[in-house]
Amino acid sequence: MTYRGFLFDLDGTLVDSLPAVERAWSQWGARHGFTADVILNFIHGKQAITSLRHFMAGQSEEAIQAEFLRLESIEASDTDGVQALPGAQVLLATLNELQIPWAIVTSGSIPVAHARHKAAGLPAPAVFITAENVKRGKPEPDAYLLGAEQLGLSARECVVVEDAPAGVLAGLNAGSAVIAVNAPADTPRLSDVTFSLTTLEALVVTGAGKGGFTLSLKA
Repeated sequence: MTYRGFLFDLDGTLVDSLPAVERAWSQWGARHGFTADVILNFIHGKQAITSLRHFMAGQSEEAIQAEFLRLESIEASDTDGVQALPGAQVLLATLNELQIPWAIVTSGSIPVAHARHKAAGLPAPAVFITAENVKRGKPEPDAYLLGAEQLGLSARECVVVEDAPAGVLAGLNAGSAVIAVNAPADTPRLSDVTFSLTTLEALVVTGAGKGGFTLSLKA
């Protein structure tokens, strides 16, 4: 199969931000009477506002928005330990060398996503989709459909790279081929992904002419 573009999730896919995410959300949970396990089992791959509405069900939207702004400020300023995941830098450099278009499509907000992207030292994508760009977050396909559109491609011409169940579903729902990286074993529709990897270092991208490329795994 020949493809024409890549759509990457950010946290847990290109960037290891887990320590920062767990610090911020565990502290939030402690303030609101939720254990860290309960919080962390829900939030991954979802927009922060979606998680807050879940855990603050019944509270006013004003209160939820206030918590969102507070949490966003904490997450955007705490980048201690944030770094590129193994294989991310080499893969993105390869795509740039081959002139393969790629986008970052994250559930994070602009301040948080850009802070982590910068902390990890990743190259700039052609397109950077954040939570502000879509009304419906992952697992809905909207963000990946928009990312493909802004690359000038259809979602079916793109490969989505994801780690979280919500993101895997979003990619599949968009009609893209999906590469799952360290996705939980109980991720819905995991059997439908093109590759399930433990590291991006295993992926081989080969130019196929006319702007296309093929995928394989290292032997």
